[in-house]
Amino acid sequence: MRQRLNEVIFGTTTPSGKAFDLLLLVLIIISVLVVMFESVHSWSDQYHSIFVYAEWVFTIIFTIEYVLRVYAAPNRWKYISSAWGIIDLLSILPTFVGLILPSSYASIRIIRAFRLLRIFRILKLNRFTSESQALAHSLRASYYKIMVFFFFVLMLMILTGTVMYVIEGGENGFDSIPSSIYWAIVTTTTVGYGDIAPVTPLGKMLASLMMITGYVIIAVPTGLITIGMSKYKDDGQKDNLCDNCGHDNPFGSVYCNQCGQEMTRG
Repeated sequence: MRQRLNEVIFGTTTPSGKAFDLLLLVLIIISVLVVMFESVHSWSDQYHSIFVYAEWVFTIIFTIEYVLRVYAAPNRWKYISSAWGIIDLLSILPTFVGLILPSSYASIRIIRAFRLLRIFRILKLNRFTSESQALAHSLRASYYKIMVFFFFVLMLMILTGTVMYVIEGGENGFDSIPSSIYWAIVTTTTVGYGDIAPVTPLGKMLASLMMITGYVIIAVPTGLITIGMSKYKDDGQKDNLCDNCGHDNPFGSVYCNQCGQEMTRG
């Protein structure tokens, strides 16, 4: 029974596995739409009972799904502590939290905040695309490079904000180094709110350099991630077969979609 459930729940190539994934995909999309529509006050007031019943139906369904995944997983604790396990738990937890907390005005606001976590169900959609798994793998592979680059950008923002504070001063809106760093971040990302702007010629020159630098800063992480995805695809094409049954699995598969054996990556 457990092996059969594993094939249905974690499998993506079997007919039953595809049908389960398709049904789950539709339920996730509908549940996310319900959460979004419930935030519209006029609809929430008019169809409050319908939203409540619908939420409980989805919560029960996803709770059953979560329990079955825990039961059918080859390594239960690994699934529970994994990112997918945490996301699955977050998708059902808010509704039950609403029953436990006392119904005072302060706690109602807390419950509302917890209930917003239901939007995490949209993250469950990622398990249906191998591209999202490739992207996650590429981000992990490029983690240290991105962090070093982020640290360099952070130092650049601090130095630039400090220089701008000295150039412009408080009379032109740069009344502190933190506010000047805020200006540097907004300018470098090319957002340009316009709430703080340089007035002096030297300040405008520095702002122009920061705007040009912003395009370079945005392009570097993209290149790092692209290289990681390219390497991941090449590795996946060479080592994508299950050691147990020889089945060819999609990129990023943690368990074999045919036999449920944990995949070993080289």
